[in-house]
Amino acid sequence: MNALDQLKRYTVVVADTGDFNAMRAYTPRDATTNPTLILKAVQKPEYRGLLVETVARHADEGPAAITDRLLVRFGTEILSIVPGRVSTEVDARLSFDEEGTVARAHALIALYREAGVPIERVLVKIAATWEGIRAAERLENEGIHCNLTLLFSFPQAVACADAGVTLISPFVGRIYDWYRKRDNRDFQGDEDPGVLSVRRIYDYFKRFGYPTEVMGASFRNVGQIISLAGCDLLTISPELLEQLSAGDARIERRLDPAHARGQSIERVRFDEKHFRFELNEDAMASDKLAEGIRAFVADARRLDELVVAARSMPA
Repeated sequence: MNALDQLKRYTVVVADTGDFNAMRAYTPRDATTNPTLILKAVQKPEYRGLLVETVARHADEGPAAITDRLLVRFGTEILSIVPGRVSTEVDARLSFDEEGTVARAHALIALYREAGVPIERVLVKIAATWEGIRAAERLENEGIHCNLTLLFSFPQAVACADAGVTLISPFVGRIYDWYRKRDNRDFQGDEDPGVLSVRRIYDYFKRFGYPTEVMGASFRNVGQIISLAGCDLLTISPELLEQLSAGDARIERRLDPAHARGQSIERVRFDEKHFRFELNEDAMASDKLAEGIRAFVADARRLDELVVAARSMPA
């Protein structure tokens, strides 16, 4: 078996893309999207029609509402390809607005229901701020499943698990980027700070029996993926899926729930004050969370601009 097929023996493979063709090529179970990926997709000629058609059908609505419809349109197309779930992101401009996040999540789910999609196949993607976690807790209590993203630290992960969140997406590559820049050195395998962060979270969740799924995300190289074989899920870009598919490196399980359950790990809790303090103490996590929100906000604004511009495009 190639490396990708070997990986699938231990881990659910998720496509990290808005490109339908890439999803068909690598047969992932689930797919994740974000504003950046959707922005890239709608600027490609093969997806222009989705943008123009969505805008034309709902021309009387505001840009934000049409953008949500576009995200859901991509989501429904993705669900016709993958057998599992799709993650659709709440506008990052609501990252510090609990009520706004809940309302926007309800709007996205309503659009999916309108399209005939069971809510069990949708993960609402929310930034792992304190407000985002509290919003996700409320949504989960309503039966709306959430994927907490932009997650860079152990306190974020624990707070998500205690809130009953369905899935978290710790960002391996962005953690790696920060330490690589600070220390002016590369990291390989078991010394990679991003890999170590996910392993710590995974072991903690399995040790204490949390049902929250851990999905490693934001990979920079195949080595990081191989080092996390056995993680519940890994969301992988088409470029790295291609490398895995073309490779024949031997993949062995590196994360194991039975091993995690046997470890001596201290249980911790984070109230709001403790959460905010610990996040602030972690320069990498606080830097990357703020940077990630800013980047997603910028792309959300660009999507709105494309929606406005598409009003004048011929259908």
